[in-house]
Amino acid sequence: MKTEADNGLDIGELGRPGGVGIRCQGVVHLYRTFEGHDVVALQGVDLTIQPGERVAFLGPSGSGKSTLLTLLGGIQKPSAGRIFLGDDEISRMGERYLARIRSRRVSTMLQGSTRNLLPYATARQNIAFARLALSSAERRGALLDTDLLGRVGLEQQADQVVSTMSGGQRQRLALACAVSTSPQLLLADEPTSQLSHEDRDHVIELLHELGDDLGTTIVVVTHQPEVAATFPRTVTMKGGRVGAEGRDGAEYVVIGAEGVVHLPTHLAAEWPQGTLVRIEPEDFDRLVVSRPSDRDPEDTWEGDR
Repeated sequence: MKTEADNGLDIGELGRPGGVGIRCQGVVHLYRTFEGHDVVALQGVDLTIQPGERVAFLGPSGSGKSTLLTLLGGIQKPSAGRIFLGDDEISRMGERYLARIRSRRVSTMLQGSTRNLLPYATARQNIAFARLALSSAERRGALLDTDLLGRVGLEQQADQVVSTMSGGQRQRLALACAVSTSPQLLLADEPTSQLSHEDRDHVIELLHELGDDLGTTIVVVTHQPEVAATFPRTVTMKGGRVGAEGRDGAEYVVIGAEGVVHLPTHLAAEWPQGTLVRIEPEDFDRLVVSRPSDRDPEDTWEGDR
């Protein structure tokens, strides 16, 4: 494992192709409310994302998905557990090195386009600001701002002030700024939540196109199933941990600490908390879950679920 003391610590060069992998090991995060109460936002998250993978995080409000995104981006540090960006453990890095990672290897789009842009500056100036941390050589080797704006359909707005742009234009500009340093990891928190259907589809299409071109690892938080459906992998957060995953159209629940599993959403409403269930092995790869019939709860059990 690399440490800050390593003189050869490589914190991102624009010439490096492709994305970077992520590993979370037992990640726990607590925060304190204004009333002084400690709240557990994440409890024991174990997760691996492969380099170049595209993942959509789903889950109800308060499930921990946005908190996890800030930890992956090095904006916050976990209360416990470990987070690796490639071979580098960012959960134990000092702020100096985290700042370099945030400005070069990782780009984070916060919820709401105005939080990612300078409203009084033009589109071209916002891209220049996003690249301030790069060296002169890196800036010369980067994609021209006019070409980058053209990729997101804003070549005509290059010298337009952000505050005069539409919501869809601002979000596309935020995406252009986020990828202007050719990051290995792109994190986006609700990038389409305030957009029309047409703008939403355009932004998602751009995300996938840029992922194809750059090989960037992309992690998106969304509450929109239609957005998540465009991603090959979905991760559903429940109660501060990974409760379910979707891969290539198949849905799986994830076994947590002490064998805890969350029911799929469509079953949770039918089998509420406190429901008595029986779990029996049918064979090596299959378990049968059943509940007692209302007619005779002691002896009669309903069919397989």
